[in-house]
Amino acid sequence: MQPDLRSAWWIRDVEIPTRLVLAPMAGVSVQAFRRQGRRFGAGLVCSEMVSCAGLQHGNERTLGYLRISPDERPLAVQIFGSDPEVMADAARMVEDAGADIVDVNFGCPVRKVTKTGAGATLLDDPERACRIVSAVAEAVAVPVTVKMRRGLENGSRACLEIGPRLVEAGAASLTLHPRSAKQMYTGEADHSLTAELVELVDVPVVASGDVTSRARAQAILATTGAAAVMVGRAAQGNPWALREIVDMEVAEPSREEVVAELLLFIRETVRELGERRSHGFLKKFYGWYLGRGRFPRPFKQELVQLETLDEVEARLLAAAPGAADVLERLEAELPGGEDDIVLDLPISIYGGG
Repeated sequence: MQPDLRSAWWIRDVEIPTRLVLAPMAGVSVQAFRRQGRRFGAGLVCSEMVSCAGLQHGNERTLGYLRISPDERPLAVQIFGSDPEVMADAARMVEDAGADIVDVNFGCPVRKVTKTGAGATLLDDPERACRIVSAVAEAVAVPVTVKMRRGLENGSRACLEIGPRLVEAGAASLTLHPRSAKQMYTGEADHSLTAELVELVDVPVVASGDVTSRARAQAILATTGAAAVMVGRAAQGNPWALREIVDMEVAEPSREEVVAELLLFIRETVRELGERRSHGFLKKFYGWYLGRGRFPRPFKQELVQLETLDEVEARLLAAAPGAADVLERLEAELPGGEDDIVLDLPISIYGGG
């Protein structure tokens, strides 16, 4: 019998309504992306990595404000850093902002994060990693979770050595992306490691890596015993992948549906980030939404070259006029944003994994 992706599970006192988690992705997981993920079936959504140093010092250039909307909860806010006390202080700020879970990043392989002693580097420093988890867990009442890679080097099994120690330090759940930091996103995720980790710990384990379809998700759940799967790149510009994984809805969206979702994403991102920041931020999403054979390739390049988002919207509606009606319906179904909680502190968001 295949695992039911619609079944609920728990991270301590937080109920997760489906066995699908939307991954934290730097430069992607803004509130608009998270809210969309919840609409399409994700049981838990995660923020981008938030720099604890940025939260502590308040003198870095402000890159945005972290908003938590009722319709995206449950929400995990992911933090990164290398100092246990600073991480604990940041966790308190995140909890005060209304996050349901504080997630600690021990998986980012990007150089500007690892060179500070944060991210995946901590897998080679288990003593410090455990002190961080312990400090964060003692600082907040919400569950503390950890996302990690298999280790720094190819073939590493560091995750199996450190995983049980992180649980002992206070981690209420572990997410494993069983690629090495050196691999980045190349090769295949080795989920035999995920199965071994499940056997070693008595907390929920989330399987991350190469979850691209319902069949793949069910196979990973069945062979690893994981509590849930995490979807990342497969959902970029393609929320319908989430619906297919959870509900087995495999119908390809119409051009009108694609354009309507992209336009809604644009408008929600502008509401969150402002017009100036959104213009550059959104360009990568055009290819993600309009690719997969949905629109001719030159169309994306045309959008990238337009000078304003108003021009982008007009061009999209000209390409799919019926999208206006779909967009109107989608916007009517959205809850209001007046209850958003704003963490009114400077934050730094870096690339990573």
